[in-house]
Amino acid sequence: MKRILPLLMFLLVCVANVLAADQVKWSYRVTGDNTPTPSLEITAVIAPGFHLYAQDNPDGGGVPLSFHVTTEGCKAQGGFKADKAYTKAYDDIMMVDEHYYTGTVKFTQKLKAASDKWTAKVEIGGQYCNDSGCYRVNELHSFSGTAPLTEAVKEEAKKVEEEKKEAKDSVVNALTEMTDSLQASEGFMEPAANLSGVSADKWWANCEAEIRAFSDNPGQQSRSLWYIFIAGFIGGLIALVTPCVWPMIPMTVSFFLKSNKSRAKSIQTAVVYGLSIIVIYVALGLIVTGLFGASALNELATSAGFNIAFFVLLVIFAISFMGGFELTLPAKWSNKMDAKVDTTTGYISIFFMAFTLCLVSFSCTGPIIGTLLVEAAATSNFISPAVGMAGFAIALALPFSLFAMFPTMLKSIPKSGGWMNTVKVVLGFLELALALKFLSVADLAYGWRLMDREVFIALWIVIFALLGVYLLGKITLPHDDKLEKIGVTRFMLALVSLAFAVYMIPGLWGAPLKSISAFAPPTYTQDFNLYTGDVHAQVNDFEEGMQLGAKLHKPVLVDFSGYGCVNCRKMEAAVLTNPEIKHMVDNDFVMVTLMVDDKKPLPQPITVKEKDGQERTLRTYGDKWSYLQRTKFGANAQPYYVILNDEGQPLNYAFPYEENVPKFQQFLKTGITNYSTEKK
Repeated sequence: MKRILPLLMFLLVCVANVLAADQVKWSYRVTGDNTPTPSLEITAVIAPGFHLYAQDNPDGGGVPLSFHVTTEGCKAQGGFKADKAYTKAYDDIMMVDEHYYTGTVKFTQKLKAASDKWTAKVEIGGQYCNDSGCYRVNELHSFSGTAPLTEAVKEEAKKVEEEKKEAKDSVVNALTEMTDSLQASEGFMEPAANLSGVSADKWWANCEAEIRAFSDNPGQQSRSLWYIFIAGFIGGLIALVTPCVWPMIPMTVSFFLKSNKSRAKSIQTAVVYGLSIIVIYVALGLIVTGLFGASALNELATSAGFNIAFFVLLVIFAISFMGGFELTLPAKWSNKMDAKVDTTTGYISIFFMAFTLCLVSFSCTGPIIGTLLVEAAATSNFISPAVGMAGFAIALALPFSLFAMFPTMLKSIPKSGGWMNTVKVVLGFLELALALKFLSVADLAYGWRLMDREVFIALWIVIFALLGVYLLGKITLPHDDKLEKIGVTRFMLALVSLAFAVYMIPGLWGAPLKSISAFAPPTYTQDFNLYTGDVHAQVNDFEEGMQLGAKLHKPVLVDFSGYGCVNCRKMEAAVLTNPEIKHMVDNDFVMVTLMVDDKKPLPQPITVKEKDGQERTLRTYGDKWSYLQRTKFGANAQPYYVILNDEGQPLNYAFPYEENVPKFQQFLKTGITNYSTEKK
């Protein structure tokens, strides 16, 4: 299970990155064509939950939007202007006022034609983010048009072209003189290999297939599906001992035994009943996926709105489980199913009996099924919800079939009573704790800072401490029977709950609490943190890092990051500061951090070709590292970690944003092992 869960989480993050990497849709058009003053219009449609940084976003924040215009036969008049004001909001992490757009925004650039035919090429850079990561904007589009010109305008255009030619000749002559001077100087050296900008050598060669070979383990998908199946089966076992389902077992099995004269017929009927339950729940899983699609379910599961809704739903279920009120489906639904049972015969009647069980037990099984579907959706596999529902239904249907086959076993099962209400209340406490996790996701998305790490941990400490006190009989809820003595099982569960509450107390002062790292907010939200230790890169240049790695005989850990990348800070605070990880990074790797939003200009702009064949100009180091990440690794999200050998080939799968210390530690260990094996 411990190995299956990290692989499942890796699939979740990879799919989320793929989904998010196309969440700003761009469209282009020319207005005023065949006039002396045409305009370029570029419209960005930003998906819900994402924001696109404005052109004047302050330093220290996300990468601002930029438009680089190259024209032929026309002049740009001013710059691109947005059709609406940006949103201004203070970012507690980056400590700056950030300017950004949401929804739909249109940018307009006015031109002045200088020829009867004109062209304009626009390169768009920038960054857009959501609560899961930040993504670079890399758009390129060419415009063209015609314009009626007067003789005066034509003369002016001719003069402009002559001035451009003179300026170009002047630059060429200056560069030639500078090169001759450097070659004649005593200290001149030829540049080292692979240090002359973007090249097509082995260090820059595409390695997407090699990375996929590490992550696409042939058994990985089946193991993920097995995990979903097992999770569903466990959920079904939990649902069995709820007050909605448990009393139905002896009643239903007794009905089968009495209504059939032969034992073989009773067994056959019970098996059909169990299979009907399985068919109903599997169909539910397929319907949910068919309506929304696996990818849409994944995107829904990571959205802030969904997490708020699920938080509210789980709190309602928790209050209901604790005896606040009774939550049931409309009575007419179950009445209709009962009527169908009475008016039909044979296997159809048995099917409607199973459907009635599903409806009646909804108040207990609903939250379990909902959580399971969210977990299944995270795999982005079309059949995962159906597999999860199959596991759930098999566990739910198994006792009906077994007790029909061996009716004497019915006498040994515990009778319904007060213990079932205890189970329901315990589920209520667990639902309440789980609900806080969903609220935390929404809190991070909107930056409310209501659910900082110490607040979350404090609430969990209170919840599990109260659960322990309840199990010891010191708290009584509305539907509880009077507790005269405490059984061994109940006492042991109380001990576990209280011990878990005590275990979490050091987390209030910054202790990592690895066992709940998947639920608790990241450590950067903690206001008072005594935990120290950080990791620094040895170099911030890719080629220099590759050379240093070969010289020191160490693998290279490339960290694609950004100054305005909030999730990069989260990874650094929650994962890289782990003492064992820090020791490995400092001693066993050459770490290279490449900031994709670095605004420092390159010594000279570099013209490159994208995969679609269009040319693009790289003007800053951030452009260069972003281009490297796209063309070599086929990725565009930060943070993004890859381990390379001396040849620039990957030694493990790429590690995206995931605050999972054990998994990242294993990621590093595998890279070290593979590097040593290659050297041998």
